[in-house]
Amino acid sequence: MIIAHAIPILSDNYAWLLRCSITGITAIVDPAEEAPIVAAIEDHGGRLDMILITHHHEDHIAAVAPIRARYSAEVIGAKADAHRLPKLDRAVVEGDIVPLGDSSALVIDTPGHTRGHIAYYFADGGVLLAGDTLFSLGCGRLLEGTAADMFASLAKFAALPAETLVCCGHEYTESNARFALHADPDNAALKAFAGDVKAKRTLGLATVPSLLGDEMACNPFLRAPDVATLAALREAKNKF
Repeated sequence: MIIAHAIPILSDNYAWLLRCSITGITAIVDPAEEAPIVAAIEDHGGRLDMILITHHHEDHIAAVAPIRARYSAEVIGAKADAHRLPKLDRAVVEGDIVPLGDSSALVIDTPGHTRGHIAYYFADGGVLLAGDTLFSLGCGRLLEGTAADMFASLAKFAALPAETLVCCGHEYTESNARFALHADPDNAALKAFAGDVKAKRTLGLATVPSLLGDEMACNPFLRAPDVATLAALREAKNKF
């Protein structure tokens, strides 16, 4: 089974350390700051077999080269973005399977935030590496894609089991909660979720991973019934 550990990096990013509980084979997702990631790897046995990339932004790839060199790790990322990613050992497309020990990830094409964004879903362990497509109580800005792209991408996530752990790329939940409550003020589940988020942040705790079932109940972007609604929400969030 895959176990995911959040690694706080930069100002509000997360890299994710993934470890197969049976074999000890390990991967890192979106490494953008070397020192805390190396420290986490060493704390978990000093082994790194694979680097998984969700998209090309510098705050997700900046430390790929030194970490690859240090551990001789295989680098995997989207074929569509190979021209603007660090050199890939394996370029993947939607539907490809990425083995990690006794588990494996399904590659999901999730354009919207960027054209070549992908996510990785480990059914064994119920772990979704969502990058910057889906945040807790939010979604990524439409920097290269359209609202239709994002709506389709989020629909793929919505089809996954409710107990899936959503491992996203940023600690944006508290600010996302403020907009979510503005957009959906009568949602009792959201009010409770937002209260829990505030309590965690007051204690300096991470708010992720979150449960996909909670996001389905509370996240206004996942709850949007159509593209037009999602587009309006995203534009409102940009100005909020």
